[in-house]
Amino acid sequence: MAGEHKLDVEVLTPEGEVWSGEVRQVSTRTQSGQIGILANHAPLLAALRPTELRLHVSEGETVRYAQAHGWLQMFGNRARILVEEAAAPGDLDAGVLRERRSDAERRLSESEEGGADFARAEKDLERADAFLAIAEG
Repeated sequence: MAGEHKLDVEVLTPEGEVWSGEVRQVSTRTQSGQIGILANHAPLLAALRPTELRLHVSEGETVRYAQAHGWLQMFGNRARILVEEAAAPGDLDAGVLRERRSDAERRLSESEEGGADFARAEKDLERADAFLAIAEG
């Protein structure tokens, strides 16, 4: 069936566009939990947490990215995913991610709870953990 219930998706980072096209479904993680977005979804604005972003292009094709913190905007059958970082699983280096995790843990232990440095270290640790889980598959 031509035009079968698809939605337009853009995945954007501060460096630019990572992916753009039509998909059957977007699967990601918001502050409230896992979410699946289908065509003609109600308008939505949601904060995103690090996870594996899955773009279900067709029945047998899924494009995957390690997704950092960001935002999902759904409006007019178009999903915009704006994230700090998006990397293909094959581009992730588990050794580098372990170093990032150790650095974030160190900064977390050295920071005062409730402060800006503590919050940044928490976010960096959450991202390193999610990306490492994706890298190790």
